Amino acid sequence: MLTGLGVVALIVGFAIYFNNPELNKSSPENNGASSIRNVELPLDKSQLKKAPEFEGITAYINSNGTKLSDLKGKVVLVDFWTYSCINCIRTLPYLVDWNQKYSDKGLVIVGIHSPEFEFEKNMDNVKQAVTRFGIKYPVLLDNNHDTWNAYQNSYWPRKYLVDSEGYIRYDHIGEGGYLETENVIRQLLTERMKQQGVQIAVINQTKLSTPQTQSIDLNQIRSPELYFGYQYARDQLGNAEGFSPEKTVNYTIPASNLKPNVIYLKGPWKNNPDSMELVGTNGSIVLAYSAKSVNIVAGGKCQLNVKVDGKDNNIDNTLKGNDLDTEGTLNIDGQRLYNIANDKNYGNHVIEINANGNGFKIYTFTFG
Repeated sequence: MLTGLGVVALIVGFAIYFNNPELNKSSPENNGASSIRNVELPLDKSQLKKAPEFEGITAYINSNGTKLSDLKGKVVLVDFWTYSCINCIRTLPYLVDWNQKYSDKGLVIVGIHSPEFEFEKNMDNVKQAVTRFGIKYPVLLDNNHDTWNAYQNSYWPRKYLVDSEGYIRYDHIGEGGYLETENVIRQLLTERMKQQGVQIAVINQTKLSTPQTQSIDLNQIRSPELYFGYQYARDQLGNAEGFSPEKTVNYTIPASNLKPNVIYLKGPWKNNPDSMELVGTNGSIVLAYSAKSVNIVAGGKCQLNVKVDGKDNNIDNTLKGNDLDTEGTLNIDGQRLYNIANDKNYGNHVIEINANGNGFKIYTFTFG
């Protein structure tokens, strides 16, 4: 996802383990995440940073008004996310798992939902996502990015682990690093129990595990996240007509020589700051990409037909996206992320999306 300043966010993990100012070390592991030194937790925290309070929260889900100050004595995992972000979505099974395993042992997970797009500020949209992803822990809507700014954050997703005295002890950007994050959770819970004189065997009896999720090799994804809105896009459209802010353009696709990782449009589309909006009843999108799966963030009322390498997905089910029906079509039913193509292996493909329905909006392509 983008940072708050419009710079590309890290999609591989990066973590800092705040043991003390001299031991903030990390080393590479799978998917670019970093690993933790197995060292004693500090006694002197004088140079560590206190976690800021949650500021400017506009609404609460699974909570009557969670404040960080109310959680003193707990280990708190603060997760910055937004519901249409594929990198965030892929981390959620781990958060749900940790909540199930450690919430009765002193861990509180707080999801700070800081939206990227305007539609992500809608309470009902976020509630539907929370239900869809099976989230039981508190989710706080940070619609004006006040908490985001208080933490000086710039990334989706980002996780901070706060110890029982309110100090930030761990900071992880992006995906990956799940075992190391769980190890820090366990260490901070053990530290808390020692401080309280509580039996710590219960932590040691809880097994490290990973949820069953789709295998993603970030190093093999050759296509970057692609934005349709003229304010968000990092590159020009492949069409000769290009972007025309706030105008409707009737786009035509070149007959040949489509460039990889470049969006091509066909039909009448309105150029919005954060999206392209189909003005007529029929339009198309073509993209040459290199990945295993393709997702779009989209909304409006519309039916899509998706072809990969010229094949209908209902004919070649090895490529069919999870959100397509048995006929290879997708009915857009809300503003969210949709999986429209999958393959068993990473490789180069061309995807064609044919849209039928006025008012269809598309925001991004993301890949897995």
